Amino acid sequence: MLDIASKQSLAPFDTARLDRLMDEAGIDILVVTSKHNVQYLLGGHRAFFFESMDAMGLSRYLPVFVYPKGAPDKAGFFGHRMENYQNEVKPFWVSELDVKSSGSVDVVEKAAAYIRKLDPKPHRLGAELAFIPANSTAVLRKAFPDSEIKDALFVLERLRARKTPEELEKLRIASDLVIDSMLAVINSHGAGATKAELSEALRREETMRGLTFDYCLIAAGSSLNRAPSDQRWEQGDPLSLDSGGNYHGYIGDLARMAVVGEPDSELVDLLAEVEAIEQASMKPIRAGVLGKEIYAAADTVLHKSKLHNHIHFLAHGMGLVSHEAPRLTNSGPVPYDAYDADRPLEAGMVVSVETTLQHPRRGFIKLEDTVAVTPNGFQVYGDRIRGWNRAGG
Repeated sequence: MLDIASKQSLAPFDTARLDRLMDEAGIDILVVTSKHNVQYLLGGHRAFFFESMDAMGLSRYLPVFVYPKGAPDKAGFFGHRMENYQNEVKPFWVSELDVKSSGSVDVVEKAAAYIRKLDPKPHRLGAELAFIPANSTAVLRKAFPDSEIKDALFVLERLRARKTPEELEKLRIASDLVIDSMLAVINSHGAGATKAELSEALRREETMRGLTFDYCLIAAGSSLNRAPSDQRWEQGDPLSLDSGGNYHGYIGDLARMAVVGEPDSELVDLLAEVEAIEQASMKPIRAGVLGKEIYAAADTVLHKSKLHNHIHFLAHGMGLVSHEAPRLTNSGPVPYDAYDADRPLEAGMVVSVETTLQHPRRGFIKLEDTVAVTPNGFQVYGDRIRGWNRAGG
């Protein structure tokens, strides 16, 4: 039998950091049910059978990871019977394991039974309230009617905020492969290709390179509509490709531009303005700098532009989830507070910086970059093809 120290050393995350975060949040036992956080806590596990869907029969796939504060040696995982195959190949590190469930009710019943062994009357449970079904929550509340159930989202987000070298490498690979895929699509298409055809071609290119295709936001010509459609990419038209492709769960999220033919001088100048804001935003990034300095640097350049009313800058965290920590603004498209704006950036954090120009005549012009914070600066992943890429190579 492994002792407590051995079990703690097997945990693929910083258990002391998690214990501290749980203590600050007033949580005694975590009940984790999101795919991304279960992956993180299990050290990379993703259920192969449920990679692209959750629904099955009358229920859904729901992984449950149980973690009692201060006792990593008592962590448990409760999953679907299909996951037993993966456990046979690469055993899960937890001491309590049950991968025999079939839906979102029986798996929580088993997890609840284990929690009772840990503590018959736990005072404070932490659950991911945005990632647990109503019927699963009902099981948990029935099992522990006198327990307080708190939202654990913040605790788990802060735990993931600083990426390990292995996580950073996955993000670098994902970013590079998204860029490679975009370039392949641009080189192999030209005038007359529809946005739907271009989006599908990008999906194939990303998948062929080992990515899981998440999305493609695509705009062409003077239109600001970014949905795949039958609209054709024509001579002289700008094309905006903004795609997320993930590598083992870690998201490469970048945007680049292309044009059929040669860009005219106005297009060259417009993209240069967008690029200037991107570069300015990255300049202050390093460990110890307050998060709000990214916005301050971008805004200094943005507000000098004659088109500032049509330009929008956004910076947000990236990792297993888009728009995760660090949280740098409370006025972006995803509602959350600017928790990290007045806190120092930390080495290992990853930030997406994106500058969007919605020109009333020339359409959607955008660059987006994934930037890792280092002790003395930053590293840009996928830092290529930043200018006007010509259709057909």
